[in-house]
Amino acid sequence: MSFLALDIGNTRLKWALYAAPRPGARVLAHGAAFLETIDELGDGDWKHLATPASMLGCNVAGETVRRRVEEQMEHWDLEPRWVVPSAHDAGVVNGYDHPARLGADRWAALVGARGRVLAAGAPRPALVVMVGTAVTVDALDAQGRFLGGLILPGFGLMLRALEMGTAGLKVPTGEVVDFPTNTSDALMSGGASAIAGAIERQHHKLLRLTGQEPVLLMTGGAAVKLAPITDLHFETVDTLIFDGLLIVQNHRLAL
Repeated sequence: MSFLALDIGNTRLKWALYAAPRPGARVLAHGAAFLETIDELGDGDWKHLATPASMLGCNVAGETVRRRVEEQMEHWDLEPRWVVPSAHDAGVVNGYDHPARLGADRWAALVGARGRVLAAGAPRPALVVMVGTAVTVDALDAQGRFLGGLILPGFGLMLRALEMGTAGLKVPTGEVVDFPTNTSDALMSGGASAIAGAIERQHHKLLRLTGQEPVLLMTGGAAVKLAPITDLHFETVDTLIFDGLLIVQNHRLAL
């Protein structure tokens, strides 16, 4: 009953093979590839994997990339299935004006966050932050309703915009510090503070709306850069999207 979960982002594809399609299942294998190299997966990382019993993926990189990934799975007798956000699924209600237009990765992360909150005890609101090429800050109430969220540029996009729009600023390799005294640190700290400020504002708004302290969950490779500059307690969950895919697949099998 092995299960393959795929997360195709704007920059990389991440994958994990689980022993079963259920939350908490054992990871048998996992990996990642930049989108430029996904045509090598079939003869590379996936060549010697046993055929998964099922798969589910989320894709925000477009139809061309999806087809390229499906071509790499053709050596398996496996029907590719992809998350399409709907009005409700696996205990989460989608409050987007047009539910299907919500990013599949955001939807999967929200489902994963809801499952994590419920597994920890009493229902609570949650703020779900994904820090990647773009940053999303999404709010769930204690009943599992997606209230809405923000999209803003990630670190790389912010810094490249400054480099393109100014004569003297270059993409830095600086550090995040409280009071930067050089340009590289100033650029990196400015980007991090902009993202942290958006998170803190949404956290305050969700607390005010619900009357409960929200659980703050962060995922994405750059989330660690926010740790030194926010006083909010948060948990970094690298597998949040995969957690959501496991929950959705398990829910579908139970229907």
